[in-house]
Amino acid sequence: MSLMSSPVEFLELLAREAAPVEFEGPLVAARAAGLPPDRLAELEQAKVVALRVRGLLERRRRREIELSGLYDTASDLAGLRDLDDVLRAIVHRARNLLGTDVAYMTLNDDERGDTYMRVTDGSVSARFQRLRLEMGDGLGGLVAQTGTPYVTSNYQEDERFRHTGEIDGGVGEEGLVAILGVPLRLGSSVIGVLYAANRSARPFAREEVSLLVSLAAHAAVAIDTARLLAETRSALAELSAANGTIRAHSSSVERAAAAHDRMTGLVVRGGGMEDVAAAVTDVLGGALLALDAEGRRLARVGEIAEPDRADLVEAVAASRTEGRSVRRGPLWYAAVVAGAENLGALVLRPEGELVDADQRILERAALVTALLLLFRRTVAEAEGRVRGELLDDLIARPSRDTDALYGRARRLGVDLDAPHVLVAVGDDAIAATGSARQRVLSWATTYASTRGGLAAARDGRVVLMLPGQDAGGSARAVARDLSRVTGRPVTAGASGPATGPQALATTFAEADRCLTALGALGRNGQGASTAELGFVGLLLGAVGDPGDRDVTRFLTATVGPVVDYDARRGTALVRTLEAYFGVGGSLARAAEQLHVHVNTVTQRLERVGQLLGADWQRPERALEVQLALRLHRLREPAR
Repeated sequence: MSLMSSPVEFLELLAREAAPVEFEGPLVAARAAGLPPDRLAELEQAKVVALRVRGLLERRRRREIELSGLYDTASDLAGLRDLDDVLRAIVHRARNLLGTDVAYMTLNDDERGDTYMRVTDGSVSARFQRLRLEMGDGLGGLVAQTGTPYVTSNYQEDERFRHTGEIDGGVGEEGLVAILGVPLRLGSSVIGVLYAANRSARPFAREEVSLLVSLAAHAAVAIDTARLLAETRSALAELSAANGTIRAHSSSVERAAAAHDRMTGLVVRGGGMEDVAAAVTDVLGGALLALDAEGRRLARVGEIAEPDRADLVEAVAASRTEGRSVRRGPLWYAAVVAGAENLGALVLRPEGELVDADQRILERAALVTALLLLFRRTVAEAEGRVRGELLDDLIARPSRDTDALYGRARRLGVDLDAPHVLVAVGDDAIAATGSARQRVLSWATTYASTRGGLAAARDGRVVLMLPGQDAGGSARAVARDLSRVTGRPVTAGASGPATGPQALATTFAEADRCLTALGALGRNGQGASTAELGFVGLLLGAVGDPGDRDVTRFLTATVGPVVDYDARRGTALVRTLEAYFGVGGSLARAAEQLHVHVNTVTQRLERVGQLLGADWQRPERALEVQLALRLHRLREPAR
């Protein structure tokens, strides 16, 4: 037997790693040489053994490649820190190791309860790259749900999986046929699925499944490591930020403590609003504006414009409601309050952002401001009592010891020989509670003293004596300003000017009657003087004297029967007459105003005609009736 026809040639083929087809060469040569059948059988057996040895060597070589690949993968993954880099490296390595067309990975979404496409390698379909799989749907959903590897050589025809239109559409658009999916496990939990797929039919061997499972195990650990590293970095960043916050807070607390000590010292030493404003701006920087309850400036440090009135009211209301300073644009507002009473506001334009401790400084300054304002009010109220007692004596006892009255006035800076007007404020400004009454009196005292005048409470009313000659203007100013303070319409009657104790007392009586007349005329919530009431003003003296016989005779002769009829029967003839004249003699409008039927008005006016005579509507009689009704209305409140 020649060398070429012996089994030795198979060893040579194995030594040079020949292809499987080359192992048929010795048999072909032996048959051509005419070797006997027993020798051919021996060569066939040698070929089979040689091919088995070759297959074993091939599997070992491939295993070495796989192990080397896994080692390289572990080494590569260990050097990666960014999660996205880790995921891309895992998928790329899986595609290369298994030699597939596509590799991809899905991760589980615990919040939504499904799994979603996270990264792909070799994919060309955007639809496929956006897939989300419900647990149990498709091959991937089944792997994610069960934690078991699944493989299919033809996905579209495999009935083991729950097919959905969305998944099948994405797989079809990508052109995938054979798919292998293995779970990414961390302990007993499945965090995702790693896939290898071909665009043509391909059976995946057990060795390939094991290889992808091993790669998935490395991948799961690498993913967890990357996550832990990211969480550690995030925690370190948060710790660094917290440390910076603590340092900033510590600095803020030190500033707040210094500001507190400084402002406390201001209160003890009797400092003013300017000192408080300077202390705040020294600590926080910027500019500060202090305003009273009416929006008037108390102090200003730095360049800051006074805010719009509506913006100021809204911001102060918000600060009072929240019990904190509030921000509106570049400005910070802190309400200055004492209990439920609004005393004013601090408006700060800081140089930079305010932290919580800085806000506390502004709020503490508002508290100190409230203390200073209350102290000022206490001093003013003490002075106001002295000034009020002087005004009360001027009104009630002007003839008693005139020299003493002049002396007391000079000590308070009041010149009784200068013209003054007297303003009487109605009961509508004074609520039932004592605190509200005191608040109105306190306001009036401050209002009068700042203008060089006096204020006092007398007979349930508040009286102001103000320098000047415009009684009507003073009454309107008092009504307007006090209405803002009380939040309700205020009526003010005035008279004057007058000089000297005796004239001032008489002028007060006229102002008081003017206030009564305004109520009788339905002019509540307004301010006016005696001179501005026309003929009513000329008659106020008579109305103020209930014993005046001429007025009494006139009323009795003109409307007396109607008044007596109402008093006896409890009817409303007087009110009907007032409404009738008030609407220009229109029966329909008078009925509408009285909320009765027109026939009722007609019947009442017929009764008036029976009482006053048929000619009561003639022009000259009608004028007398209207004048008598007006005098009657003025006279009743006066009594």
